[in-house]
Amino acid sequence: MLQQFIDHIKEQRLFNATDELLLAVSGGVDSVVLCELCQQAGYQFSIVHCNFKLRGEESDRDEKFVKELGEKYGVEVKVKRFDTEQYANEKRLSIQEAARNLRYQWFEELINQPTDQPINHLLTAHHADDNIETLLMHFFRGTGLHGLTGIPMKNDFIRRPLLSFSKEELLAFAKEHQLEYVEDSSNESSKYTRNFFRNELLPAISKVYPQVKQNLQDNIDRFTEIEKLYQLTTSQLLSKLCRSKENEIHVPVKQLMGYNNRALIYALISKYGFSEKQVDEIEKLSQSDTGKYITSPDDQYRIIKHRHWFIISRTNTQLSQNIIIEVNDKKIDFEEGTLKFETTLNQQPQTSSQVACLDKKNIQYPLLLRKWKTGDYFYPLGMRKKKKLARFFIDNKLSKTEKENAWVLEADKRIIWVIGQRIDDRFKLTDQTKEILEVSFMAK
Repeated sequence: MLQQFIDHIKEQRLFNATDELLLAVSGGVDSVVLCELCQQAGYQFSIVHCNFKLRGEESDRDEKFVKELGEKYGVEVKVKRFDTEQYANEKRLSIQEAARNLRYQWFEELINQPTDQPINHLLTAHHADDNIETLLMHFFRGTGLHGLTGIPMKNDFIRRPLLSFSKEELLAFAKEHQLEYVEDSSNESSKYTRNFFRNELLPAISKVYPQVKQNLQDNIDRFTEIEKLYQLTTSQLLSKLCRSKENEIHVPVKQLMGYNNRALIYALISKYGFSEKQVDEIEKLSQSDTGKYITSPDDQYRIIKHRHWFIISRTNTQLSQNIIIEVNDKKIDFEEGTLKFETTLNQQPQTSSQVACLDKKNIQYPLLLRKWKTGDYFYPLGMRKKKKLARFFIDNKLSKTEKENAWVLEADKRIIWVIGQRIDDRFKLTDQTKEILEVSFMAK
């Protein structure tokens, strides 16, 4: 098994023989075998142990055992105790989720902290049986193709060199080398989801399909290969569809929806934090009017429907080239400066190129703040005929730089103000005006 372990690490390029490794050790047979294999292979490692304080004296017993394991191998052992129940209550998480979050947050801190001997990778003792259980949990909970590929062998700074070995193989290795380890009594309880799959579901299925574990492992391998083809195909399609403009991605709606493929839509939006459930929203957005949009769950990105395009951009930041403005927005920062919005009844509004006073009853929200583009037109104040912005800029002798940096404010596909220049005649104040939308521009 030792040679298989070493060969597997080389074949998968998990890490180099000279790397400094951190081993996550619970004290159970899986992590004890991992320690022994790394020791026999000659790898440099230290040990980390999490005490989640969930099993009373048993948790303290595990901590003591891991410290003794460190003495056996002559390596440093770092231990951290967590108040897992309190964290779970504060964050409204299950105990399992809370423990996982706390564990990996600490691991990341250890990997990133500056030391004389920086740690290259953290190794966990996940094995083939864990992988199979994960596949089943994902499948029954509902997942995409990626969820059917199981636990990744490499994930950021984490490496899982035991994924190709079964639990039986690990137990046999421990017995052969007379390794001591501790048992987690909670593993016997099926109240936890993973334990239910391990203790009840898989043994029941094995009675009908004795080779179920091997079959599921083969499926994981197949799904992994299929996902590689899927990633290759979708990346090629999206590279043809997506057009980068400044800090935005522009996607033609008709072409994207023409593929009639939800997986392709998800491949596009998932890169920006959108969930698989939001594919339905994208399909609805494709039929919506200009100015409609959806936001990612973390509120970092928006997908805006603008005429025949989806525009993916960060939410209202100075980097956005298309900024949605809602009725309650009072201040918007953008590339050229700041816009401030105020509703007033003032019958003697300001007259300045830096302030637009507009009849509010004619304005439909949301507004769209964007850079001007070829083909744009409006009805300059005092004129009854439309004029293209390109001609308006020439007539007003704007420099090349001023033209490049020109922005417009749009409502319901109509330009209401060329920022810092002139408003549209259709939105001017009249004797019948009751409410005024006053928009002021302050340049950087």
